[in-house]
Amino acid sequence: MKVIITTRSGKEFIKGGLDLSDSATVADLQDAIHKRTKKYYPSRQRLTLPLPTGSRERPTVLNYKKTLDEYSEGKTTLTVVFKDLGPQVKYSTLFFFEYLGPLILYPVFYYFPVYKYFGYEGERIIHPAQTYAMYYWCFHYFKRIMETFFVHRFSHATSPLSNVFRNCAYYWSFGCFIAYFVNHPLYTPVNDMQMKIGLGFGVVCQLANFYCHILLRNLRSPSGNGGYQIPRGFLFNVVTCANYTTEIYQWLGFNIATQTVAGYIFMIVAASIMTNWALAKHRRLKKLFDGKEGRPKYPRRWVILPPFL
Repeated sequence: MKVIITTRSGKEFIKGGLDLSDSATVADLQDAIHKRTKKYYPSRQRLTLPLPTGSRERPTVLNYKKTLDEYSEGKTTLTVVFKDLGPQVKYSTLFFFEYLGPLILYPVFYYFPVYKYFGYEGERIIHPAQTYAMYYWCFHYFKRIMETFFVHRFSHATSPLSNVFRNCAYYWSFGCFIAYFVNHPLYTPVNDMQMKIGLGFGVVCQLANFYCHILLRNLRSPSGNGGYQIPRGFLFNVVTCANYTTEIYQWLGFNIATQTVAGYIFMIVAASIMTNWALAKHRRLKKLFDGKEGRPKYPRRWVILPPFL
């Protein structure tokens, strides 16, 4: 089979195209492109079928497991459009670095005399609420790192390298922002009962969040494949994105126990981001599972935060 590879502008990407066997897969094509170009390894490539001029539809992305014959419709020549996705990193690498920053930086504000660099020379008194908040924070991000390597199964093998810098900037800056105010020498703690209620509620939500991740993990095969499925069990019987719901509530528990503006700002920003993700996933699942042609119908559920969404 002759494969013609063009750029999105229509220019020929590899002159003369590539000759592959009729039984070759998209993965074989990606390997062949890599051999010819060296720079563009398979995870950096995005191959799609060309669209008619002026079409606004989304192009069909070639699945690396399928054969080229499935896309050629019986023709001996196949034209595909190449896009460079840029340098890539594994998702586990991305998550590790974005979570490592808050895990390390927060205790720095608790254990070390950093506030003298901000003009505070007086003796610092550490309140129990600050100590428990630090343990809670570290437990959360340590849990996230462990889930990254031992629980999560990713549908995509890699992520753009630029996301590492973006995500680290988000998590690391918010980690310092919150740590600065919670551990501040002038910090006024809440009463003991409120601290216990907030952190206790937060711990329950963290454990619930872990269980949600276990349920989502079981929807995918070890290779990360399996397609979209309807999440079931536990809180997923009530909301589409129970993992995001418990994530938001665990930060609510932290803020009840610490009461800082920085903490609430982080929770609102994070909740806004996760709500957008949840709405997109909810729409996608309802579209895929529409009850037609033998497909199951997606059950009626809240999106993320009962009774609001």
